Amino acid sequence: MKLYSYWRSTTSYRVRVALHLKGIPFETIPVNLIEGEQRSATFSQVNPSGGVPVLELQDGTRLTQSLAILDYLDTIAAPKLVPADSILGAQVRAAAQIIALDIHPVNNLKVVGMLPDADADAKVSWMLHWMREGFNAFSQAIHNKDKYCFGDTVTIADICLVGQLINAHRWGLDLSPYPRLTEIETNCLALPAFQAAAPDAQPDATT
Repeated sequence: MKLYSYWRSTTSYRVRVALHLKGIPFETIPVNLIEGEQRSATFSQVNPSGGVPVLELQDGTRLTQSLAILDYLDTIAAPKLVPADSILGAQVRAAAQIIALDIHPVNNLKVVGMLPDADADAKVSWMLHWMREGFNAFSQAIHNKDKYCFGDTVTIADICLVGQLINAHRWGLDLSPYPRLTEIETNCLALPAFQAAAPDAQPDATT
């Protein structure tokens, strides 16, 4: 498989973690979002939406959108990232979507870049506001005393959370109100799959 990815992309991070957790080998194809490679004519043939990640299967089929890719990976390899129990599975998906659908879209590079009359500080304040809103909701959606968000097994909720916390650290969000979230982060980052997926561990990582 080939993964079109950007080292700081939290959506790409989700897929990298899942691939490593499941032991699926892949080749990274870097796409430099800062330089606008996602808007090139060449990449538009890969993903008309102009975003990463894109997972290219061995037969050339290309899958887009990180949550859809995670769903696909759950159909082909263990460990499963969404519990089989229908209620718990829905709760896990809902928590993951707080990160993936409530926080990430409004903090996305192409959205923040379109904020009218906003200087750099205002853009950071915008991102931190939506992270706080999302983390407040996420904290109430997960289990309180488990090793991970839902029990002792990593789910897509953990993967989405740790990816978003990367941005929280990067932009200086005060995480002291969220000790449960940082505890989960510590537990996840102890796993080799999360370490291998880390932004700084990617072939296109820059200082």
